[in-house]
Amino acid sequence: MNVFRSTLRSSIRYRNEPIKLTTTLRPPTSISPLNTTSFRPFSDDRIVTSDTLKQKPKASTPLRRTASASLPIRSNPTPTRSPIQPVLTFATAERYLPTRLRAHLPPYSQKLHDAWWVPRWGECGELFVFPNGSFVCWGMTEEEAQLFAKKILAPCEIGSLQEAETETLDFVTDPNEKTRIQGDLIILGRVAPLQDPESAPAVHPPDPALDNTTLLARYAFSQALSRSTTLAVLEESLEDYLSSVAQLPHALEKTGKPGLSREALTKKLGALLKFRQGLNLNRENFSDTPDLYWAEPELEGFFKSMSGALEVKSRTNAVNEKITYATEVQSILRQLLTESTAHRMELVIIALIAVEVIIALIRDGPELWHMVVGPPQKNHPGTDGSPSPAV
Repeated sequence: MNVFRSTLRSSIRYRNEPIKLTTTLRPPTSISPLNTTSFRPFSDDRIVTSDTLKQKPKASTPLRRTASASLPIRSNPTPTRSPIQPVLTFATAERYLPTRLRAHLPPYSQKLHDAWWVPRWGECGELFVFPNGSFVCWGMTEEEAQLFAKKILAPCEIGSLQEAETETLDFVTDPNEKTRIQGDLIILGRVAPLQDPESAPAVHPPDPALDNTTLLARYAFSQALSRSTTLAVLEESLEDYLSSVAQLPHALEKTGKPGLSREALTKKLGALLKFRQGLNLNRENFSDTPDLYWAEPELEGFFKSMSGALEVKSRTNAVNEKITYATEVQSILRQLLTESTAHRMELVIIALIAVEVIIALIRDGPELWHMVVGPPQKNHPGTDGSPSPAV
């Protein structure tokens, strides 16, 4: 009580007079970059709680951990620097059907390596549509992106997701800066000439939304974002599966039974097989380096810097470890199904043998009895000393 009185001193006045609180706070030993933005100076008549000091970041994506690195660019605008614009990434399906995709895209769209490039959509935006079920929007609002997904991509989706996976970043253009990613901000500026002229798009549209000089840089950043968002879909799918079988070890420990019916176990096997099938189909999206970057070192640097900022490699390793556990669960489920089927077949075979034995006893029982005890004896006249019956 004495410690509390020495730490918190209050003078309370009645009616309309303010309440003044003096609070002694110890400075934290270390504050993460994300929490430093929520630590603000305060006056004597303002109460600051621990919730203010421990404010959560606006997103939990890996780039938000280094968001403070972009503060120098955000807080110091220059005449050559454009306003900050959004980069939106959406994953809406397992994949897009290529034949339908080409028919539904605007006529001025063109194929750009592994994606379809839409040079203009909305007021001042462009898109990169990737066949893995995701697309990346530059300089577009969320409403424009959702309209594109509903109007253009919905008829082309294979395995539509119930809820789209998203990733949000920002970008600026500045010809005096070097193209790079800084924190959660992409700076589009100077780029080196291409090593291979064939890497450039075949035809430049007459009215693109953004400058063509940084087109392939935007493509490299977009491809890394696309892979990360697709990986997030697989992570979410795997977490749902693991949650659905989380009670299986507990049930096996307590009762010796999985606690699921045969149909439910079969569905769990099907869900894991479907997940592994999707992972195998998208394997090149996480481990392989696209052929374009073999001849373009600078573009490869853009791609790897974004992949590193999104922690794609470490997340892929974590997914592989969870897949290993899921595979063990799958083996246990298969073994349980096999044992259950074998046990049921044994019971059926025993029942059939019992029925066959009963039928044999009913049909051949008397004959077998005669074979064991012999035929029944017949009585002849006079053999027992009794008189023969009168004729």
